[in-house]
Amino acid sequence: MGTIHHDAQRSAPRPTRQRRAAGAVRPVALRARAPVSIAEPVEALVESATHHTLAANPLVGVQREDLLDAARMLLERLVRQPRAVLGQARRLLGELATAATGGAAAPASEDRRFADPAWRTSAWHRRVLQGYFALARTLERSVDVAGLERIERERARFVVSLLVDALAPTNFIATNPAALRKLRETRGASALRGLANLVEDVVSGRGLPRQVDERPFRVGGNLATARGAVVHREEMLELIQYGATTAEVHARPLLIVPPQINKYYAFDLAPGKSVVEWALGSGAQTFLVSWRNPTREHADWGLDAYVAALERAVDVVREIAGSDDVNLFGACSGGITLSAFLGWLAATRRRKVHAATLAVCVLDTAATRDTTAGLFVTPATIAAARAASRARGVVEGADLARMFAWMRPNDLVWNYVVNNYLMGNEPPAHDILYWNNDSTRLPAQLHADFLALYESNPLPRRGALRVRGKRIDLGRTGIDTYVVGGLTDHITPWQGVYQTARLFGSERSTFVLSNGGHIQSLINPPGNARAWFAAGPARAATPEAWQAGLARTEGSWWPHWREWLRARSGATRSAPEAPGSARHPALDPAPGRYALER
Repeated sequence: MGTIHHDAQRSAPRPTRQRRAAGAVRPVALRARAPVSIAEPVEALVESATHHTLAANPLVGVQREDLLDAARMLLERLVRQPRAVLGQARRLLGELATAATGGAAAPASEDRRFADPAWRTSAWHRRVLQGYFALARTLERSVDVAGLERIERERARFVVSLLVDALAPTNFIATNPAALRKLRETRGASALRGLANLVEDVVSGRGLPRQVDERPFRVGGNLATARGAVVHREEMLELIQYGATTAEVHARPLLIVPPQINKYYAFDLAPGKSVVEWALGSGAQTFLVSWRNPTREHADWGLDAYVAALERAVDVVREIAGSDDVNLFGACSGGITLSAFLGWLAATRRRKVHAATLAVCVLDTAATRDTTAGLFVTPATIAAARAASRARGVVEGADLARMFAWMRPNDLVWNYVVNNYLMGNEPPAHDILYWNNDSTRLPAQLHADFLALYESNPLPRRGALRVRGKRIDLGRTGIDTYVVGGLTDHITPWQGVYQTARLFGSERSTFVLSNGGHIQSLINPPGNARAWFAAGPARAATPEAWQAGLARTEGSWWPHWREWLRARSGATRSAPEAPGSARHPALDPAPGRYALER
């Protein structure tokens, strides 16, 4: 990526605000989004985990040294205030005494870790739980009385939340009623299976409990099943063309641009929940980019290189379809690449794209600074992250996954400690979790470019970013956009996604708010009785004003998008009989080679 021009001095990350919908750092776990009880059906465990998938992992992460520094600062401040500490200790003793007599309140009904009836019916477990609540409240109050500055206070609160989550009685077999019950019912077999699961994870070097049983899945078998063929291959990508499923297709093709940090088949997960399948059923000539999983030798692949590769893919699609231009669909970091490409096209006055769809994609990085990762992002941590990836040549997706897991430990760590080790269960076999664990690497230069976008936030400012040597202005793209955000998305907050729509022009942008999280907002096929969305032009100055002016529509946003896409896809004609063209013949069948590389 070219030079980023600063129009103003970089600002430090802003203090977090307690805005859960915007991905704000949560206070101590007692008030957190409810974790899942392992006593519940496996669907609950899957729902909790898929709410926090890998598609937009933190590029900096939270390092152990940062956590230790936050803890040290908290302890130093508390040591200087012995009177406040003694007051909290006396209050804790009083609350523990109340818990010992059974006089404390019942657990919050929304905290699903404690859904087992024993937490209410067993005097022993009720007292253990109330003691845990008392300790958690004391630790949280210790942050409030320490006299820390705002940003230090929120960092300390996060560290305390990690400790509180780790100390939950559900995480220990002696105090987990469901685990004890299963131990008795299986005559110890559950403990042996749990020990075997633990040994397997330790030997494998994962560093985390397994999230998914991978055995039932095969890419190209029961995942990524849409019929198609690779029609173009180069070092950075494969281009897949899918076979039409309708007798007639629209003249203007659709090209899907997935994120670089995951394999493409989130868009073609399985029959019934495949964006590719839905697009084909809509009469769209559907193509898809499958990015190569880079290695150290590809360390110099940056945003400029990805934009250039995307242009080549667009040109191949145009030639095969016989169309002057295409429609694009990008998600997350794929949406960032797509947006940089659109800005470059506008700067060079080239018309190759007619309309674009962007899902869960934040371009104004100010909207992500109020997340857990944003708390620990400083110039020093950014420089360290950039230096580490430069030295290794790539950033491993598995490393990013581990960092991200400890930002949502109840959902991504402790749930699986209980399920896999205490209960002796296999992790769930779920397609989204399999895809999430099939992560890819980021080349060092692209990682550095994404860090620069986060650090300097140039995309909202005209001419602040150079792409392939040209200053870009997203407001000059002059195309219709359809932008989708997730109401409960902690990774790309919907308020930030709304600003993405505004950057492309309020009059030509349609914003859609889905009631799902990050991946649920994308994989949102019709049929979910709990799904709803709101849609309308992005004219309101603020996301809150936009939301207040619209009624929600029950069901998935996919049918709404289908009508929007059809209106911008041109006339219909007979579907092609075979993929490719004379210049670009069909190569391997989908899913191609790159999606299978590790």
